[in-house]
Amino acid sequence: MAKTTDFLKSIKELNVTDLAARIKEDELRLKKLEFAHAISPLENPVSIRGLRRDVARLKTELRKKQLGI
Repeated sequence: MAKTTDFLKSIKELNVTDLAARIKEDELRLKKLEFAHAISPLENPVSIRGLRRDVARLKTELRKKQLGI
């Protein structure tokens, strides 16, 4: 839980361009992980779920900033 709250605090400080760059970078990392997992099973497949959720959190924060909420 502490990791999530620290993560949320850190992304709230980012501006729109930094958030967009971070989303693009994390989505690329996610695709690479999914591809690697399809070829041979990962040691920790739960990392895919965590990264997918982090991307969703980043997208939510980006949308909030775009709407001015």
